[in-house]
Amino acid sequence: MIKKYLILMMLMCSFSIVAQEHVPKNDGVKSVNTNYTAFTNAKIYVTPTQVINKGTLLIHDGKVVATGTTVNIPANAVVIDVSGKSIYPSFIDLYSSFGVEKPKRQGGGSRYDANREGFYWNDHIRPEQNAVDHFKYDSKTASALRNAGFGVVNTHLQDGIMRGTGALVALKNEGGDGERILDDKSADYLALNKSVKSSQAYPSSIMGTFALIRQVHHDADWYAKGGITVKDRSLEAFNSNKSLVKIIAAGSKINALRIDKIGDEFGTQYVILGGGDEYENIKAIKATNATFILPLNFPNAYDVEDTFAASVLELSAMREWNQRPSNPKALADNGIPFTFTTNGLKSPNMLNVSVMKAIEYGLDKTKALEALTTVPAQVLGQPNKIGSLKNGAFANFLITSGELFSKGTKIYENWVKGDRNIISDMTVKDIDGDYSFTMAGKTYDVSISGSSSKPKANVKSDEKQLGAKITYKDNWVNLTFTSLDTTQQEFMRFTSRVNQGDNLSGKLIDPNGNSVYVVAQKAPSDDATKNKMSKKSGSSKDVKIVPVTYPNGAYGVSELPRQETILFKNATVWTNESDGILKNTDVLIKDGKIAKVGSNLSDRNATVVDATGKHLTAGVIDEHTHIAATSINEGGQNSSAEVSIEDVIDPEDISIYRNLAGGVTSAQILHGSANPIGGRSAIIKLKWGESADGLLNKNAPKFIKFALGENVKQSRSQSGTRFPRTRMGVEQLFVDNFTRAKEYEAKKKSGQPYRKDIEMETLVEIMNGDRFISCHSYVQTEINMMMKVAERFGFRVNTFTHILEGYKVADIMKEHGVGASTFSDWWAYKYEVNDAIPYNASIMHNVGITTAINSDDGEMSRRLNQEAGKTVKYGGVSEEEAWKMVTLNPAKLLHIDDRVGSIKVGKDADVVLWSDHPLSVYAKAEKTLIEGATYFDIEKDKQMRLKIKQERSDLMSMMLQEKNKGMKTQPIKVKEKQLLHCDSMD
Repeated sequence: MIKKYLILMMLMCSFSIVAQEHVPKNDGVKSVNTNYTAFTNAKIYVTPTQVINKGTLLIHDGKVVATGTTVNIPANAVVIDVSGKSIYPSFIDLYSSFGVEKPKRQGGGSRYDANREGFYWNDHIRPEQNAVDHFKYDSKTASALRNAGFGVVNTHLQDGIMRGTGALVALKNEGGDGERILDDKSADYLALNKSVKSSQAYPSSIMGTFALIRQVHHDADWYAKGGITVKDRSLEAFNSNKSLVKIIAAGSKINALRIDKIGDEFGTQYVILGGGDEYENIKAIKATNATFILPLNFPNAYDVEDTFAASVLELSAMREWNQRPSNPKALADNGIPFTFTTNGLKSPNMLNVSVMKAIEYGLDKTKALEALTTVPAQVLGQPNKIGSLKNGAFANFLITSGELFSKGTKIYENWVKGDRNIISDMTVKDIDGDYSFTMAGKTYDVSISGSSSKPKANVKSDEKQLGAKITYKDNWVNLTFTSLDTTQQEFMRFTSRVNQGDNLSGKLIDPNGNSVYVVAQKAPSDDATKNKMSKKSGSSKDVKIVPVTYPNGAYGVSELPRQETILFKNATVWTNESDGILKNTDVLIKDGKIAKVGSNLSDRNATVVDATGKHLTAGVIDEHTHIAATSINEGGQNSSAEVSIEDVIDPEDISIYRNLAGGVTSAQILHGSANPIGGRSAIIKLKWGESADGLLNKNAPKFIKFALGENVKQSRSQSGTRFPRTRMGVEQLFVDNFTRAKEYEAKKKSGQPYRKDIEMETLVEIMNGDRFISCHSYVQTEINMMMKVAERFGFRVNTFTHILEGYKVADIMKEHGVGASTFSDWWAYKYEVNDAIPYNASIMHNVGITTAINSDDGEMSRRLNQEAGKTVKYGGVSEEEAWKMVTLNPAKLLHIDDRVGSIKVGKDADVVLWSDHPLSVYAKAEKTLIEGATYFDIEKDKQMRLKIKQERSDLMSMMLQEKNKGMKTQPIKVKEKQLLHCDSMD
């Protein structure tokens, strides 16, 4: 007892010292409130897992002094009896813009240079910004946040890629910012969006954003070592903020995985604002080891009554409505720490409804409370100050009518740093609920809500909605509602004294003035019903959630296909080797490789496929495609060698599956042609259902896209001012950049300190033969120019893609050693294509150039077998050589022909079984295998279509039920898939 008393006295002394005033007071005498406040007989949640029944909470000077069942209450304490009430820590929002006005977008056209001096060379990098410098307390928004349960928010300036520091703010009306701001540099914020304060063009893509983040890290390191002699306030701030927690807005699961990968490169563990879709790839999300800030903006059901509109609604969109509320549970079940945010909600008051929906979908209530209290406090390194009611913590707490996140529970008060904020008067009895009474043989159902602040009533009888008005004051209820006779404007009046019981009883007067005594019986609460149900069945409500697949839409898979031992019997085999085309031949696939090719083969463990009358070929390879990528062009500057398609691979692009149905097994995803020196390529295998990293061909060499012609000099741009504007300028840009790259390499090799430049590193790789060029090209003069520039700097161009005037310079191309990847018969779609001819491929092939046919189109790529067939017509190329143009030849151009491109023992089992001659328009890919696993099967595809049809029907039925219940719905929005091309911009 003596020990407790001494501790209490020490706390009193420490609070007195802390509370000493240092500000003069000139409007009256100084007075200090030294009183304590004690809340007794409460159910106290010290933390979500530490609960005290019938406990006491003692606070003083804005902090918690003690909690427990035997707390000593000082004589100068104000005692508040909260019997039957619960006390919780107030909530914390990690991702807010509270009190920090978002800047307005700047007018004017695009520019290529920064408009600031003394800062980083890119305007979208603003780590020097501090939210506290822009902060202005907003009492109206603070009130809305407090009403939703929040006591503290972490706010920041939501502008730029690197946005600077946030401020931890208590939602306290009194005392000024000196009292409110708990930490003026609480976290370091980043995002993937550019600043609206600048029209600087770079980065023009998310691909460029990732590259820019990397370059900032290198430049900040160089600056810290004294490599940059001029003052750069952005890099200084970046280095100064290194110790702060990093919070980045990813906005989707795929961007979360991408940004986590960059964080790993630089030893940074991000806290990630997610997109609410993390459940779709939960294993990968768990592997990030990140804490996620989850939005709770669950979508409404779609209005599917219009059958024509409903027919275009994507299955993925319907699944999102059905599955997204289960996202928090998925993270909780997998041990992934997370918090909740109001970001994305129309109003903070929607938080409780959304959390309750997540709980309905299986989220544990304790986890929900942790997500709003202890977890965000831990993220900010403030577990002893906020998010709990431990001794010494700020007195931020809620007084509620019952258990949080339960229907009918009210927040009565929200105390912030010891300041009382009344939301609902807890001295007023809560009469919310559903009642019913009978009069003159008619049953009336009355629903009352908002009784402790602004009461509302809903009255029904015989399924008719009756107009109603209610008042509740001084323990008296007055309810007026219209009679059942809608032809008359008549009213019924009911008056009841509110007593200790649950029912309402009193006098009801009908339109004729007759008075009758009525007892309105209160129905059992939902919570009571739920508790009964949970005791019986362990579940409060059956929520039907359709299974998640990856990708989570039509044709997604629940598990990846496995390598099999498969024996194709009696096929016509197109070997692409010296054996040519073999009839009635067997091919054994084993351990992901082509194991045997011959006659009368057998393997007792093999699945035998009768291929009689069918054709077996190597998988189609598309040397130039733009499928399976989120972004294609970084056109914000004339050289973007620092960007990589690998950063923006989209493994969920349905074009992957559609290409498999067309026999495509490998592809090079190229950067577009927005600039002369484009970005780095990604060579993938079309393993539908794999992650972005899983698609990458780990055995492929490195490539980059260059471009010539109209696109790079912005011939069709109305406002383009970027260099180069002429074909001469394009040549000079190449010469200038490779000259700088030589100088960069020389300094790097000299042993002197140097600034790591990702762009220059890439160009050095080209000069050293470690990275190959695929060059977008049309006109013969520029084709010659590009080869001369390459020879001047000691390397060769690997591939000219498009190359529609290749037939004019085929001999020079042969001498240079460059390959060609062209269209079969495209011409005249822009000026520099006017001289294109359909005989181009055959002419280059006959000269001895390795020639391939590519698609550059997500639709044509599914029919490259037919495109290859056109070279037989235009130029008389043999069928075998024509087929090589979409299999072995692109493999050679991509330097992967040692593993793919032909049917040869030891090569990867990337093969296709065709129903007919592969160059025929009637041929269908019946099976497409990659490394011995079947990624497309035409029979399984038919079964999947039936399942998709049934699932669509089931989900639409659920949505119709939602609408019939009176729930909000949203209109169907048609989302047309955009097929990306060379000139596509983000």
